[in-house]
Amino acid sequence: MVSLERTPTWAVATVCFLLILISICTEYLLHFLVKRFLSMKRRKSLRRALDNIKSELMLLGFVSLLLTVSEKAIANICIPKSSNKIFLPCPTTNSATYFVEEPKCDSQAKASLISRDGAKQVKYLIICLAFVHIFSSLLTYSLGIAKMRRWQYWEAKTRTLEYQFTTDPRRFQFARQTSFGRRHLKFWSDHHILRWPACFLRQFYESVSAADYLTLRHGFIAAHLGEGTNFDFQNYITRALDNDFSVVVGISWWVWIFSVIFIFFSAHGFHSHLWLPFIPLLMLLLVGTKLQGIMTEMCLDSHGKSHVVRGTVLVRPSDQYFWLGRPKLLLYFIHFIFFQNSFQLAFFAWAWLKFGMRSCFHREISDWVIGVAVGVLVQFICGYVTLPLYALVAQMGSSMKKTVFTEGVVEGLRKWKGRAKKRVARRRQRGRHGCDCNFPHSSPRASVDAGVDSPPSFRLEAAAMGMASVDCGRLQGAGGNNKHYNTCSDSAALSSCDDDDKLKGKRPVDEPDHKASSFDGFDWATKIHRNFSRHAM
Repeated sequence: MVSLERTPTWAVATVCFLLILISICTEYLLHFLVKRFLSMKRRKSLRRALDNIKSELMLLGFVSLLLTVSEKAIANICIPKSSNKIFLPCPTTNSATYFVEEPKCDSQAKASLISRDGAKQVKYLIICLAFVHIFSSLLTYSLGIAKMRRWQYWEAKTRTLEYQFTTDPRRFQFARQTSFGRRHLKFWSDHHILRWPACFLRQFYESVSAADYLTLRHGFIAAHLGEGTNFDFQNYITRALDNDFSVVVGISWWVWIFSVIFIFFSAHGFHSHLWLPFIPLLMLLLVGTKLQGIMTEMCLDSHGKSHVVRGTVLVRPSDQYFWLGRPKLLLYFIHFIFFQNSFQLAFFAWAWLKFGMRSCFHREISDWVIGVAVGVLVQFICGYVTLPLYALVAQMGSSMKKTVFTEGVVEGLRKWKGRAKKRVARRRQRGRHGCDCNFPHSSPRASVDAGVDSPPSFRLEAAAMGMASVDCGRLQGAGGNNKHYNTCSDSAALSSCDDDDKLKGKRPVDEPDHKASSFDGFDWATKIHRNFSRHAM
């Protein structure tokens, strides 16, 4: 091996330049994609998902850096040779081939915890995991969006006269005659033993039908927004999916624990290739069955309350349909399934690239084929079936998510709140420099809450008093000998008394009755300011 002492500097500089160039180009490409596609379409949730992926890459890179730095220190950790011969991937090993002992451990007649070559192979596994995880994330989201494109046509159908006639509350029909009732009110629906196998099979054939989408949309709007509201439910689900996808692509600490357990059970004797790849598949099918069962239970509850419906079946969202009353628990299951499947696919790719098709990890080609086939199947079902199904059914909880507001509305409300706080701060600052006209004072927190939580029309009286106090303060600043000072004080006190009477429920003597919440309040405020100006002059 040739060290850097005997390597030309131009070769080292060229390699470093290429590595830096590739890194910078990748970073600028990510920023261009975010600016070109996500910012234009206001998909901030997807930007958070991209940030999570970048954070994961930094975490994996940091782990790889730690392995590189501590490679020698780990190899110098010595353990008894008897402990080094148990839980091996292969039943028999040639120590001369597989273990190159460190001088420190060899002098003690012990073995290294992990050799230097083993530490390098673990780094290759981390690199494979990073690439597979990124590719799986893009594939899963693409499959989910492709499945949900059909829902745009169903959403547009809700604005047609045919749909309005079908869901007209003046039309009475039996629940079993509706499309949703014909789909879920079967002979097996009342029997738990028959219901769950039917729900298990339904996720493979038309997991989400038009009747399911329209009925759940109607129930969501009736429960949270009010019937007859023109609400784009499909865009709301897309925003919710973007937000949930940022959770799915993340890597939690408890997910890493299960990945370590997967590596441990790769030893010879556990026959992990026959059962470990099927754990994500079984969990994914269980989640899909539960989601299908929730729709059937909602239909049964609605049918149990009334056999005759007005317009269409009205389902009532509730957390009781979900495990432990937590709709987000299903999302954590999908998160675990997604990462474990990505880790298993990365493990298969790493074993194939480093040790070939047949190795201690996969002694037969059939083992490798089974693992890869199950991983691809889980990837397809998770992206095309389970994730869109969860995005729809998860909205049937007792509370709606914050993504019910579009990002433009959320940004507008946030700016309005910031401007309200600034106006309250300026008003209080002007009050300190002006005259004390015996106005009612309140705490800063209460003033901010009142300015943010109440409509602007509720603050007209305070705005008029603020203008009066400012003008009064200016006149006072002119000096105590000003001939208009006493008139200003008297008129300001008079307007203050009128305002106090209003706050106490009394009506002013000379002013007509006005509603504070209406725009007529502008006339009332203008009169006060006009009368005050006339007295001041």
